[in-house]
Amino acid sequence: MNKKSEGHIAPYTRPAAGWDALKQVAINLVRERVAGSNYKTLFKQNQPDGFDCPGCAWPDREHASTFEFCENGVKAVAAEATSKRVTPDFFARHTVTELLRQSDYALEQHGRLTDPLVYDPASDTYRPIAWDEAFALMARHLRALPDPNQATFYTSGRTSNEAAFLFQLFVRMLGTNNFPDCSNMCHEPTSRGLPGTVGTGKGTVTLDDFEHADTLLIFGQNPATNHPRMMNELRDCARRGAAIVSINPLRERGLERFTSPAHALEMLTGASTTISTLFIQPRLGGDFALIKAMAKRLVERDDAARAAGQPGLLDREFIARHTLDYAAFEADLRTESWDLLLAESGVPRAQIEQLTEVYARGKNVISTWGMGLTQHKGAVKTIQMLSNLMMMRGQIGRPGAGLCPVRGHSNVQGDRTMGIEDKPSQAFLDRLQQVFHFAPPRAHGLDTVDSIQAMLDGRVQVFIAMGGNFAMATPDTPLTFEALRRCALTVHVATKLNRSHLVTGRAALLLPTLGRTEIDLQHGVAQGVTVEDSMSMVHLSYGINQPASASLLSEPMIVARLAHATLGSDKVDWLRLGGDYAAIRELIERVFDDFHDFNARVAHPGGFHLRVASREREWRTASGRAQFVPHAVDTDTPIHRARARHGARLMVLMTMRAHDQYNTTIYGLDDRYRGVYGLRRVVFINPADLAMLGLRAGGHVDIVSVWDDQVTRRAGRFLLVEYDIPRGCLGAYFPETNDLVPLHSTADGAGTPTSKSIPVLLEPCGE
Repeated sequence: MNKKSEGHIAPYTRPAAGWDALKQVAINLVRERVAGSNYKTLFKQNQPDGFDCPGCAWPDREHASTFEFCENGVKAVAAEATSKRVTPDFFARHTVTELLRQSDYALEQHGRLTDPLVYDPASDTYRPIAWDEAFALMARHLRALPDPNQATFYTSGRTSNEAAFLFQLFVRMLGTNNFPDCSNMCHEPTSRGLPGTVGTGKGTVTLDDFEHADTLLIFGQNPATNHPRMMNELRDCARRGAAIVSINPLRERGLERFTSPAHALEMLTGASTTISTLFIQPRLGGDFALIKAMAKRLVERDDAARAAGQPGLLDREFIARHTLDYAAFEADLRTESWDLLLAESGVPRAQIEQLTEVYARGKNVISTWGMGLTQHKGAVKTIQMLSNLMMMRGQIGRPGAGLCPVRGHSNVQGDRTMGIEDKPSQAFLDRLQQVFHFAPPRAHGLDTVDSIQAMLDGRVQVFIAMGGNFAMATPDTPLTFEALRRCALTVHVATKLNRSHLVTGRAALLLPTLGRTEIDLQHGVAQGVTVEDSMSMVHLSYGINQPASASLLSEPMIVARLAHATLGSDKVDWLRLGGDYAAIRELIERVFDDFHDFNARVAHPGGFHLRVASREREWRTASGRAQFVPHAVDTDTPIHRARARHGARLMVLMTMRAHDQYNTTIYGLDDRYRGVYGLRRVVFINPADLAMLGLRAGGHVDIVSVWDDQVTRRAGRFLLVEYDIPRGCLGAYFPETNDLVPLHSTADGAGTPTSKSIPVLLEPCGE
């Protein structure tokens, strides 16, 4: 085998980051043909006078150093700053059918889109269209709909607060709440679960809390790949002596050892920092049972301590003053079966004892989590059980402690704050009506999965996407493709080409927009946009590079011109707002009280923090108190039913990112921390399962999902890779395995696809 051309597997033994990360920075700058004059962009990344990284939502330090970028942040910036261009001539040379045969990586590598384009079915190509004609085409389709609910409007997490606010205002004035967004596919269980326990869907910590924490529980998260700047916070915590526990089916390299590129001495000496002091590897979907087992053991230990005349482990003052229904919760814990909790979690009793001891010993505990907790059928109740556990010891609403959901994309939380929400509150709609003098639609709209089904049913005819790669981010890929193709019109606002642009409705537009790194001039005045990070900090972002093309429009201007073309400007002067983002912010502060003096406060270096009431122990629940919520272990799930039919052969698959990837954007073909080079169609499996199934590492299998609807879903020819993963569990990359996720396999109460718990069988295929 030619390893370089065909790929290979080789265990990675070095610490995460370090010189390998800097090497990849250089490789990506060369690969994207970033001009040397644009290298300065890196030193304005995440700086008070620069731009916010278009990658992850990890917050910036208020007093940033000159080195506030990471390997994957550089990949995102290099992708925008590339000198490669996708011009109308490119599309004249390639049909859509031809381009569909290219890999996701190859499509990404063509470069930046330069001109607005319209799909020509006769030639199967995109051809140039004037901006005015594009807006007129969209307006005709929207105005022709018998019901505005026949359109759905998708929003990517990269969309700024200003663009998101205008987008939701336009769509609600049109008459619908159909707002599928990327949050539906990742942290929606957080947004739906936390309000029922602590009264808000946001985390309760800030970056400063990490300086005071002595214990960190990291659930279902791989920060070295997905939020690399978080690693410096974890490094500082570890070197200060904090206990850090990784709770994840995989032992991720970044949570083992880390060499910080931001610390010269560490780089020069080859030193590294041990991050986690304990690794717990629950089976896929076992986090709920594990957290409930911790809570049960905490009660048992509290009983023993008090019986011995020692202080108890529970914060009974916090429970009495700030919470409701603890007695019912405790009673449920006492009657829960240890045998059931151990079986469902997949974690030995001794390790649960260890983990509970770490938690009980911690004076200031932060619990963080990623999509390892949220992409399961029982995700909402898992988030609520984690809230229960933290409330038992008063670990919410004080310095150095709290709940920390780590969102993925850079402004996904801000978009939700701005009203990108298919289930808006009545209070928000009342305020819109008061400020803008129209009657907003009151019925709940469509989320992502509902929108796909509505397109399939013919109930949605127009699909407009503000960024993202909808077709490849969503589940049940062939079904999603079919849904988009049934639309009368599909529209994508984008910076670079991706597969979604090639899955067209009967009519289709591809509209190029400015990237976060680029100068945004409106009427000769440089405009800044704002974003909100995972910890509710809102700050300004100004691009510094020249736009990739003179034909690009900003996202706010695209929304403004579409709204003007569709609705006119009698009620709202859309074009004025599209040319003056400060004016948009003035409207935002009229709608949201927390954004008072928006322009003045955001001008402060580092921006400002949006108040999170639960951080101050103000509980915006129906009762005015934090709420304990008992939940039973669910033993009647699709996985349980599939296992009853197929026995030990039934595996549970989680989809995940490779290191050279951000969401659906493929930057390269390596996943070096997991020892995979030049390959993406791999499946990680426990060696004992290989033996049990009569398979061998290096062989190839098809992965076939098992679902109640009896539909065969198959992803073909994956290389088997031995890995330290719990028995009965598999891991593979998305979007290659999104085909296997049934459209309606979603989190109860949240609608998030269950991409981390897919029941599957492995079938050998020819070599």
